[in-house]
Amino acid sequence: MAVFRWLCVLLVAAVATGAATSTQAAKREVAVLHSPRPAATPEQQTPAMSIAAVVNDDVISVYDLISRMRIVMISSNLPDTPDTRKRIAGQVLRQLIDEKLELQEAKRQGVTATDTEIQAALNAIEKQNNMKPGQLNAFLKTQHIDRGSLVDQLTASIEWGKLVRRLAAQSTEISDDEIDAALKRAKEHANEPESHVAEIFLAVDSPTQEEDVKALADRLIDQMRKGARFSAIAQQFSQSATAAVGGDMGWVRPDALAPALGKVVENLKPGELSPPIRTGAGYYIMLVLDRRNGANSPPETIYDIVQVVVPLPEGASMAQKQAAAAAVMGVRAEAKTCPELLRIGKEKAPQLSSEGHLPESQISPMMRNLIDRLGIGKASPPILQKNGVGVIMVCGKSSSAPTQVTREEVAESLARQHFDAVARRYLRDLRRNAYVDVRI
Repeated sequence: MAVFRWLCVLLVAAVATGAATSTQAAKREVAVLHSPRPAATPEQQTPAMSIAAVVNDDVISVYDLISRMRIVMISSNLPDTPDTRKRIAGQVLRQLIDEKLELQEAKRQGVTATDTEIQAALNAIEKQNNMKPGQLNAFLKTQHIDRGSLVDQLTASIEWGKLVRRLAAQSTEISDDEIDAALKRAKEHANEPESHVAEIFLAVDSPTQEEDVKALADRLIDQMRKGARFSAIAQQFSQSATAAVGGDMGWVRPDALAPALGKVVENLKPGELSPPIRTGAGYYIMLVLDRRNGANSPPETIYDIVQVVVPLPEGASMAQKQAAAAAVMGVRAEAKTCPELLRIGKEKAPQLSSEGHLPESQISPMMRNLIDRLGIGKASPPILQKNGVGVIMVCGKSSSAPTQVTREEVAESLARQHFDAVARRYLRDLRRNAYVDVRI
C-alpha cells in the first residue's frame, strides 16, 4: 500500500487554540466556511483560528478545515462555491478527525516515520505531478501552503500504514487453503469477462450521517461526470485502502466483489460510473476502467493511445468550442510523437490528458475506423466530446490473449482485502474509544 496520498490531499495547517468558541465567533466561522472565496493568508483568516473539533487532547482548528477544503476543491476540480464547501465540510472534518486518531495511536505504539521515508514521499509527489526536483516547494509557496503542514500529513499517512501493516502481520495469516479456494473460484469463472475496477467508499458510521454522505456521493458523481478525475476524488474522499492508489482495485471478476457491487459492475460499460451503491458499511461509487474477455476467448487487438482533451464548461457556446478546437489544433501541430503529445497535454490540459491501452471491443465502429485510418504516430483531427475537444494519437498495436490468474496474484488480492479489513476495524475501535467534541 502506498504510504501517502499525493499532493491533492496533503494539506493540514497545524493551528490550534485553547479558547472556547463564543457565539459571535461561531457566526464568523460559518461565514468564513460559506463565503464566496476562502482567505489566502492566515492573517486574513483570524475568524477561522478557533476550534472546529477536539480529538482527545488535540485540536483541529477551523483554519485546518478551511485549508483542507481548499486543497480538496483545487485538486478534485470541484467548484469553489459556498454550496460545495457546505457539502464537503462534514466529510473533510471527519477525515481530519481520523488523522488525529491515527497519529495519536501511532505515537502510543511507538511508530514513527523516518526522514528518509518522508523525503521519498515528497520526491514521489513531485514525480506524480510531473514536477522537476525542487518545484514542489515553489508550488507550495504560490498556494500559501506551509511545507511543515505537508510533512505533518505525510507523517500521519506513513505512520498509520506502518501500524496497520504490523497489526495485520500479527493477526491470522492468509492460509494455503484460502488461496486454493480463491484459485478454484477463479477457474470456475475463468470464462467470464474481467473488469478493471476503481472504487470510492464513503462510510456511514451513524444514522445521522446518512443524508450527508448520500448527498456527498451524488455531488462527487456529478462533478466527475463534468470532468473531475476519479483518481483525485478517490484519493481525497475514499475511506478504502485503495484510496492511496486512486481507488484502483485492479482486474476483478464479478465473484470477487460483494454481491451488490458485482451486480452493478457487471452491467457497467468501460468508462461508466455507477450511482451510489448502499452497503452495510456505507456508499460505494464504482468505475469500470476496462474490460477483457474470459480465458477461453480469442485474442483481440489492443490499441496504445494518447489522448489530450481541452475541457469545455457545461453548455459551452460555439465561440468556446471554436477556441478549444483551435487550441487542440495547436497541440496537434506541435506534437510529432506520442511522448510529445502526452507531455504537451500534461502542460496545457493536465486534467484530461492520458495514455492507456484500449481493446478493440470497447471502441465504437466509427471511432475504430478513425483509429485505423490514422496509422501509428498520427494525430487525429479535433474530436468534439462531452467534456471538451480532444485529439488522439495511436502509439502502437498489440494482440492480447486472456491470461490465467496466478497464485501470487490471488495471494496479493487476499492480503489487500485483509489489510483493508484490519484498517477499518482498527479505526472504528479508535473512534469508539475516543473523546471527540465537534464545535461546528
